[in-house]
Amino acid sequence: MKPVETFILVADARRAQVYRNRGPGSGLARIEGMALETRHREAREIMADKPGRTHERMGTARHALEYSSDPERIEEKRFAAEVAEMLDRAVTGKACDRLIVAAPPVMLGDLREAGSAAVKEATVAELDKDLTRIPEQELASHFESVIAL
Repeated sequence: MKPVETFILVADARRAQVYRNRGPGSGLARIEGMALETRHREAREIMADKPGRTHERMGTARHALEYSSDPERIEEKRFAAEVAEMLDRAVTGKACDRLIVAAPPVMLGDLREAGSAAVKEATVAELDKDLTRIPEQELASHFESVIAL
């Protein structure tokens, strides 16, 4: 009988890494080639052009316009979509049977929004924690409540 293959995603708004668990006693193993990272760019780098100035409807006053969106937030959503696409390829390609996702609450919401039906169906647990800076040897202890390692 084939062991149940569980992929565990550990992500934040800038980096993502997938680990594998093949059942009780096997622990976590980093999957090479299933990591993504994006460079943190400031809003001024993303939107180099200023939005400009405008005149008041009455009088001669002028004032600066504000950006209509948060460019850093748009970058975070774009990264979440990349991560969701990587997970979709793994799930639809039958590389894993189950999926566990650990990410900060905002990223978790972005992943839910961007995830396909197949990814949502394969997801058996979610942890709303940022575990990206936890040393690899300590990661397994954070998942003991949702999977036998």
